[in-house]
Amino acid sequence: MKPHAKYVWFNGKIVRWEDAKIHVMTHALHYGTSIFEGIRGYWNGDNLLIFRLDDHVERMFKSAKILGVTIPYTREEVRKAVIETTQANNFREDVYIRPVAFVSTETVTLDIRSLEVSLAVIIFPFGKYLSPKGIRAAIVSWRRAHNTMLPVMAKIGGIYVNSVLALTEAKSRGYDEALLMDLNGYVVEGSGENIFVVRGRKLYTPPVHQSILEGITRDTILRLSSDLGIQAEERPITREEIYTADEVFLVGTAAEVTPVVEVDGRPIGSGEPGPITMKIAEFYSNVVRGRVEKYLNWLTPVY
Repeated sequence: MKPHAKYVWFNGKIVRWEDAKIHVMTHALHYGTSIFEGIRGYWNGDNLLIFRLDDHVERMFKSAKILGVTIPYTREEVRKAVIETTQANNFREDVYIRPVAFVSTETVTLDIRSLEVSLAVIIFPFGKYLSPKGIRAAIVSWRRAHNTMLPVMAKIGGIYVNSVLALTEAKSRGYDEALLMDLNGYVVEGSGENIFVVRGRKLYTPPVHQSILEGITRDTILRLSSDLGIQAEERPITREEIYTADEVFLVGTAAEVTPVVEVDGRPIGSGEPGPITMKIAEFYSNVVRGRVEKYLNWLTPVY
């Protein structure tokens, strides 16, 4: 996939896609000093609806605080930038929106406290990231970075090298996605997704303190599960529990709700997407496209 759009929001103004450029000495290019968000916009036939925009903007500012940089715009200005970029490109289809703030000073110093920070908002058409019919996953040898080593609760560019290595290993072994364990051997995440396990009609997901990303989609699923009468619990999950689960699924802005039908060559449950997974996936789809009145406040109409 090679994303493309007509316009990008870059440091306060809308510019043409091909004009949104940085210098090769940009600090973030060398040291991964960027923070970003992934946001979905859904076309429902009448309008483009941005899902949980305010929550994504808020998390971006929290990531900046953790990294120790200041985004040179207010939350409301970032929010407006996302909407303006979406409107400028005039898409009538599902899109992915990527706000990214990065240390842009041309220097090799590691002290970022007084360095310049730039902000861009990128948008492009985006369909399914992973197959909704189910994927095959591998538990890889790379471990999820621990929060005493890196601030994994923040979406910091450099931390995602961990995910790149994990996914590369899984793909090289013939699988669709990677599952990572933490230092204690518990399965905690996919390469870019939170994980849920169904055992005995009950839903389990690792707790936030277990060095996982505090996912907005994860939070969404926990809330929607309650509406569906599905009991959910946050607790560590072992490798054996993954293998013997009734159902496993991954969630994230890009992944949405993706069934995992095989792990390390072992079928999960029947080897097909399970009923609870599909029930949650259908409800999630209805929510993000504005078909559930209770959650209309999560949606920002663009046009």
